[in-house]
Amino acid sequence: MNAGILLSFSVLTYIQDNLSWGLGFGIPCVVMILALIIFVSGTRTYRYSIQGEEESPFVRIGKVFVAALRNRRTSPSAIASEEESLGTFPDQSSEQFKFLNKALLAPDNLKKNGKVCTIAEVEEAKAVLRLFPIWTACLPYAIVFAQFTTFFTKQGATMDRTIVPGFDIPAASLQSFICLAIMMIIPIYDRIFVPMARAFTREPFGITMLQRIGTGMFFSIISMVVAALVEMKRLQTAKDYDLVDLPSATIPMSIWWLVPQYCLYGLADVLTIVGLQEFFYDQVPNELRSMGLALYLSILGVGNFLSSFLISIIEEATSWGGNTSWFSDNLNLAHLDYFYWLLAALCGVGLLAYMYFAKSYLYNRASTI
Repeated sequence: MNAGILLSFSVLTYIQDNLSWGLGFGIPCVVMILALIIFVSGTRTYRYSIQGEEESPFVRIGKVFVAALRNRRTSPSAIASEEESLGTFPDQSSEQFKFLNKALLAPDNLKKNGKVCTIAEVEEAKAVLRLFPIWTACLPYAIVFAQFTTFFTKQGATMDRTIVPGFDIPAASLQSFICLAIMMIIPIYDRIFVPMARAFTREPFGITMLQRIGTGMFFSIISMVVAALVEMKRLQTAKDYDLVDLPSATIPMSIWWLVPQYCLYGLADVLTIVGLQEFFYDQVPNELRSMGLALYLSILGVGNFLSSFLISIIEEATSWGGNTSWFSDNLNLAHLDYFYWLLAALCGVGLLAYMYFAKSYLYNRASTI
């Protein structure tokens, strides 16, 4: 993925900026047609794993929630009696969300048909429910994720992008540093950090999946702090050279000032994005692993919506009464630095919430082992 994105940022952005937008979109169109032909040609030889006539995992989990809701007034003693008759739960993770244990006690009309929720089905429902506090706490990180394709690029467009005389790097090309950082850091993390950490922690992956995600969230905060400081420097440079009222003028400040925040975000990606992918894939029931990956991706999708919503609110609040908005079209009058400080604080609150939920999270041991 990163190799393809790197090629796009380094080649296609130059074509779009300097040659033709039509050609810049036409090349990936042709590439996708070729890729589709290759993909479809493999369907004749691919061998599918045929599943048995098992009940859908969505139906099983939904049945648990419906049964628990239906039995919400059941006394604890009746539930305890039913648990004892069915057998013991597998591990201490069953102590969470014990209200779902009410699904074990089905109404008489269901018992006659043999459709009583089993311990395994209740455990599946608990495993999915345990993921949502982590999912929610990661949303501030996803809001930060939306910035490097938008405001970071807009900043770069105002700065000195000259590499050699006559050649200016497209502002969007700096996103390639995220890909480069990811491609460099992943082998270092996997081959150096993990073995060293494993020697101290005795964890198979050096640190736990939740620790990895939280560390990446911390680096996303650092990325926002660095972005705010660089933007303060850019605004000061615009003032020093009397360019505040000239939005189309190039500020005499190298675009390379933006590289550290991109690289820090690449580091955060290696830890949080890869960690989330691994975590949601590992901690859902086997039949729901595609749903687990969808949950991880939905964090980024919802985060983009929240970013747009937050920007809309700030735009209205800061432009009220004729004041200059934080997101003025003239970036020299805007205050993206304030916005980055706000995101850093928001991510800090999100990290605290995440640490609280992660501390109480009980891994789905059967899946992890």
